[in-house]
Amino acid sequence: MLGLAVGDAVGAVVEALPPEAARSYVEGVLRPGRIPARGRESFPFGQVTDDTQLARELLLSIGEDGVLDPGEFAERLLNLVTSGDLVGGGPATVTAARRLALGLPWREAGTPAPYAGNGAAMRAAPLGVLYGHDSRLLAGVVADQARVTHQDPRAGAGALAIAVAAAIAARRDPVMPAQFLAEVSEAVQAVHASTAADLLAIAGWVELPPVEALAALRTQGLEPTAAQGWRGISSHVTASVGWSLYAFLQSPDGYWEAICTAVAVGGDSDTLAAMTGGIAGARLGAAAVPMQYRERLTDRGRWSAAELLDLAATVHRRVGHGIP
Repeated sequence: MLGLAVGDAVGAVVEALPPEAARSYVEGVLRPGRIPARGRESFPFGQVTDDTQLARELLLSIGEDGVLDPGEFAERLLNLVTSGDLVGGGPATVTAARRLALGLPWREAGTPAPYAGNGAAMRAAPLGVLYGHDSRLLAGVVADQARVTHQDPRAGAGALAIAVAAAIAARRDPVMPAQFLAEVSEAVQAVHASTAADLLAIAGWVELPPVEALAALRTQGLEPTAAQGWRGISSHVTASVGWSLYAFLQSPDGYWEAICTAVAVGGDSDTLAAMTGGIAGARLGAAAVPMQYRERLTDRGRWSAAELLDLAATVHRRVGHGIP
């Protein structure tokens, strides 16, 4: 959760900017370990966006019995939107809130196909840590939370891919990229076979440097034609999940390097870094997340990184793992 939140806050600074601007930010600010002069829009650096906000609401929707209540998550999402507190919310989240306010049940609130944004995937990594011990349970939990905002099966498949990646990473075994991608692909197969094939095919270019990998991603067709106007990687779920897996696999034992790879491509940089950071955080733990960035995390002063960690630890115990 901490890895996701710092990735979100760091990536938000250059969201929607082209690769050239994102690379300059990475080389001039992030790699030297400097603190960005500002955050998203008029916020100070450290303010999180909807990626972290909705991941946090997911954790808060897990009851004392360790079971996620999608109905409560839907209510929390609605409250977040109607209060005006959602930062950078995507169209699926806003549309879901509108439908929920009209009385639609959570199962019917999500935007149907062909809309396949990454909103369900951006918040899914913590679920992989919590429920990764039971693949069937994990698939069900991820599908339920995705359905609140996204009905397109590609969105659900992308969310499951990120959750499974986090679950694999949390084992802390040596990471073999081809094997890693094969396991993620196999888990996604039952949800959306085409997405599973796309993720497996990343093995063909996962060893390439970023500029060549970006070209390969586009050649493979992970970005739909409608997203070609984006500068960098778009919010389309398959493209952004694919890049996040690539960024993690480039540096599975280096949290900050993985974040830099995720951000430097440009485009939907906050979500790319949130998904990458969630996976890397699952593998490397809180100690790998640089203190100078984590200590600035907040949502308008309502919580700190320490409180976020306390929440995650509490939920982890509820699910039955215990905290060593």
